[in-house]
Parts: sequence; C-alpha cells; structure tokens
Amino acid sequence: MKLSVIILNYNVRYFLELCLKSVQQAIQTIDSEIIVVDNNSEDDSCQMVKELFPEVILIENKENFGFSKGNNIGIAKAKGEYICILNPDTVIPEDIFVRLLSFSSSKDSLGIVGCKLINGRGEYLQESKRNIPYVKVAVKKLMGNAKEYYASHLEEKQIEKVSVLVGAFMFMKLKVFDAVGGFDEDYFMYGEDIDLSYKVLKAGYHNYYFGDLAMIHYKGESTLRDKLYAKRFYGAMQIFYKKHFKRNAIFNLLVWVGIRMVYLFRKIPVIQRKKVERFIFISNRMNLPLQNSLAKEVILKSILEEKIPNNTEIIFDNNILTFKQIIQMVEGFSENKLVTFKILPKNSNFVIGSDDAISRGEILNFH
Repeated sequence: MKLSVIILNYNVRYFLELCLKSVQQAIQTIDSEIIVVDNNSEDDSCQMVKELFPEVILIENKENFGFSKGNNIGIAKAKGEYICILNPDTVIPEDIFVRLLSFSSSKDSLGIVGCKLINGRGEYLQESKRNIPYVKVAVKKLMGNAKEYYASHLEEKQIEKVSVLVGAFMFMKLKVFDAVGGFDEDYFMYGEDIDLSYKVLKAGYHNYYFGDLAMIHYKGESTLRDKLYAKRFYGAMQIFYKKHFKRNAIFNLLVWVGIRMVYLFRKIPVIQRKKVERFIFISNRMNLPLQNSLAKEVILKSILEEKIPNNTEIIFDNNILTFKQIIQMVEGFSENKLVTFKILPKNSNFVIGSDDAISRGEILNFH
C-alpha cells in the first residue's frame, strides 16, 4: 500500500465529514487507506463515520489520549509506505497526494513534508513553516516578535527545506516516523509537531515546505481556544526545552519563569462579531431548503465575480465545485475582511465554515 491517511478526531463531527470527503477525492487513484482515531468524542462522530464512510478504518478510544498518543495509536495500524497526519478541521485539494508522492520520490533523506495552510477566511497561516524555537527565538516570539520564530525567509509559495512543520498536515514515510520513535507522548496537545520535526532533523533527514499546494485549516475548531489553551501550549514548550535544550538548573528556572510570565500576562483574544447582509451561493442550481434556512437574500451565481459587496457570506457548492477550486477562491478573496465563506459538502445537508481561531465553527443544518 502506498499511503495511509491518519485523522485524529475529537468532537468535530461535521468538520470530520467535510475533511473525509476531501480526502476521498484526493486518494481516488492511489492505493491507500483512511484511518480515523476518535478520542472518545461526545458527539456522533463515530456513528457518522460508520454510516457514511464504511470503508474507513475507525478506532474508538475510550478516553481522550491527546494528540500524540492518539496519532501513535492510528499510525501503529497504518500499512502505507507513506503516512499523512491530518487534522479533522481541514480541507485538502484533490491533487495534493499525487503531487507530494511525485515530489517525495525524487528526494533523498526525505523527512516531513508540509504545505501552505490558510484559515477559513483565506488568510495565510504563518505556522505552515517555522524555525527551530531556540530559547532566544522563543522568548522573542512569546514577547510578540515572531520574525525569527516563523521561517520568514521563505516565500509563501516556495518549495524549500525548512526546520519545523505544523501537525495539522504532516506527510512522510512511515519508516522515518518509526525510526525517530513517533510522537512523544509526554505532549498531550501542542508542541508535539515541533518535537517530531526536530527529531527528524537530528536523525539526518530533510524537512520540506511545499508552498505550491494550499489547503484550508480552520485552525482552532479541533483545539478550541478555551482557558486551558495557554497553559497547555506553554507547558508543551517547557517539555521541549527540558528534552532538547537542558543546560543547568539556573537556565531551566529562567525558562520556566519566562514562560510563566508570558502565560500570566498574555492578551485575551476578542471575538469580532460579523454582520451578514446577504449570501452568494456559488452553484448552478438553487437549493430551496438551504435558501429557506438562511432567511436572508440568497444570490445564485455560477462563478465568483471580482467585486463582492461587504458583509456577504459566500457558500460554495461542492456538488459542483472541486475542493481545489473552493480553496483557490477562498484564498483569492482573503483581502476583504468583510466577506466570509462556507462550504456545502457534496451530498450533505449542512453548510460549514469558521471565521476565526478562537471560537467554534458555524454549522447550519437544513432538510
């Protein structure tokens, strides 16, 4: 088998359905498998997978083991030469695996490959490519200067070696993952992608950023920014330094105090309320149940025009449009902050999207 796609899910049933439909389209011509590991979700994620995706291998954990252990459990079942670690709150283009397999076959000492991530508004996510967070760099990042933390020397669409990739999408050979011991289970959530990237580099492999491939990461939906977020994130950084940069007791104390101070004085993000005055449905068919559920003006268009009025929400019909087309259009209109986006997945009765990283995504069911 060529490829195993591993998706760790926790309470994001609708995002998981959207993600699985995009993955299905991306593996059509590849000898592959999809493995969903559910970390004891309280919603009907598992029931949905069984009913709609019976070919998917489903592992139902009886407790929430966190990101590292959950993914390790799924990858232990993988049969593919390559694996892709994928967040459930993502949408990938149809050509992503074909292109990455072609790219990877030409590289010696291949480590992890990542791609360009955009959020639900089409904005570029800088964590797509990062540098090793040495203490000096990390302190600057925590104090608000992130220039050295992110791999700013690379262009967004560049294809080049990079040090650290994001756990929302990691493509690599299974034997490389096994050779470095997989994800370190001391990390519950956050930091494990930095740790894995660093271990792969230390083992003599090369990580790559493939910026010519874009995907959507709704960022925050599967890791809702609640009161535990900062504590877990900065706790993960402490684990990373202890494992890889431990020097002496004084040094460790300074790192601990620095991280703790940033946690205590961090800025609390503010959710910006949006105003939607109209919907544009990009399709060649009107969906009357959807139109009735929206209770606002719905404009049907077969193509997305260059100028969109402010306070418009655009709904893309995946029954008509490919995921690649949708991703390109979302990215293309990212500069207008007063336009938002949702997707109607193929053969589904809901639209879904997320406008920021600090709140739940929006799901509208209709019948």
